[in-house]
Amino acid sequence: MTGSPAGGDGITELSRRLAGARRIAVVGIGDELSPLDRPGVLAARRIEALHLPGARVFLAGTVPESMTGPVKSFGPDHIILLDAAEMGKPPGTVAVLDPGTVRASLFSSHALPLPVVMDYLRKETGATVILLGIQPDLTKGHDDLPAAEDDLVAGAIKDLARVLQNVLAGSEG
Repeated sequence: MTGSPAGGDGITELSRRLAGARRIAVVGIGDELSPLDRPGVLAARRIEALHLPGARVFLAGTVPESMTGPVKSFGPDHIILLDAAEMGKPPGTVAVLDPGTVRASLFSSHALPLPVVMDYLRKETGATVILLGIQPDLTKGHDDLPAAEDDLVAGAIKDLARVLQNVLAGSEG
């Protein structure tokens, strides 16, 4: 997908939007077989491995609407959709995206447009829904398995995990 950042530093903006969160659903979106489309799923898998109290990870793959039932059952107050996004930024850049600027791209694999899924989740759960884009490395082809991909996602995960830990720690007590 392509999209425009909502403004400001992505991690700072995410922290602001997660203020007061107690239950966070993290939805990993993308095609794990495509280097251009898998950063969201890879990031979600890394977040899942952290076992953060108050956070639950859902791996939606290329069909984000398939996770709407399980996400609703979890009862989150905040939902983060993680997906690869062409933003014209350096690989690994993380940004909160404005759903109004999201367009499908040549490597988008989603059946339904993400703004439709986001609107549905917002209406059905009452949760704040945040689309977090991760800039893939566009210099790599669809068949490449870049060694630096782990580094690309690792930086994004470190920042995202720190935000989630801080927000959820603040909701305890």
